[in-house]
Formats: sequence, structure tokens, C-alpha cells
Amino acid sequence: MENSKQPKLGPQILKNGLIWGAINIVIFLVAWYTMPEALGETWYQLISIVIGILLAVYFCKDLRTHAGGYWSFSQALWPIFGMFILSAGILFTFNIIFGKYIDTTYPVKMKEMVMERSLAMYEKFGMDESMIEKSMMAVEESIDAQVSPTVPQAIKGFGIVAIIYFIGALIFAAIFKRSDPNPWKEELEAENNPQV
Repeated sequence: MENSKQPKLGPQILKNGLIWGAINIVIFLVAWYTMPEALGETWYQLISIVIGILLAVYFCKDLRTHAGGYWSFSQALWPIFGMFILSAGILFTFNIIFGKYIDTTYPVKMKEMVMERSLAMYEKFGMDESMIEKSMMAVEESIDAQVSPTVPQAIKGFGIVAIIYFIGALIFAAIFKRSDPNPWKEELEAENNPQV
């Protein structure tokens, strides 16, 4: 009964997911064209995570408002996950298209940056030459799969993203669920809207 009274959130999920995806693309493009070396830095990743959490909070509150201000965990989970996965899918697809067709230097530069940082880290830890070589081969395969994936690698990569975002949606649904404080709401609605 609860679900049937839940407003249709499809248009709002689509709108929020598209806006969030567009914001992520703008952030990526600004970073890439103003300070590309930052994309591989830990501080940039942390800032991206903080911005992502702030956007998630804003858009989850917006969805809850459009749901009438109250929703259960199960009512919150799927709209939040839909919005999360849409925004992630937009950025994921854009990054692949960007590296293959818009700026073909992107995969090459990203690979070089990650390889240099990984080599410096392995040397700092005092790994021997054979271990470094094996580790660098693994890093190279991993970065190729991220910045210039084949179709199976893209599917696998997005599957991993979907799992991570589903876990995030579970957390946000638990945080943003809100029970209606009126215990007689359903009875009043049934009284005011008698079914024929």
C-alpha cells in the first residue's frame, strides 16, 4: 500500500542524475585542462570524494522532497541507486569517449602519470627489481583497462562501479529514510479518498 502512494520519481531521478553527471564532467574537464597532473594525486581524489558526497546529500534530499518528504528505506533505495548509477554511467561513458575520440592524449598521459607514481612508490618501499617489474606490469594492465578499455573490460569496470554505487545507495537510503510522524495518515487518506 505504501509503494502505491509513493509519487513517481522517474523524471526527478533522470533530472538529478543528468545534472550530477554533467557536474562531474565539468569538474573532470576543468581539472584536465588546467592541471592534468592533479588527476593522479591523492588530494584530488579526496576532493572529488568530498564533492561527490556533498552532491549525493543534496540530490538525495531533493529526491526525498519530491517523494513527499517521507519514505521508507525500501522506497528510498531504488530511486537513490538509479540516480547514483545514472550519474556514474554518464561520467564513465564520457571518460571512454573522451580518451578515444576527443583527446587521445588522455589515456597516454594518465598511464604515464600512474606508472611514474607507482614506480616511485615501489622504489621507496625498497622492492627488488623483479617484484617491481611484476608490479608494474599489473599496474599497466589495470590502467589500460581504466583509461582505454576494451568492451569486456568496460562492462566489467562498470559492473564494479555499479556494485560500489549500490553499497553507497544502501548507506544513503538508511541515512535519508524518514517516517511520517502522523500515525493516522493512511486512515485519513482512505477516509478522504474512498475507493468505489
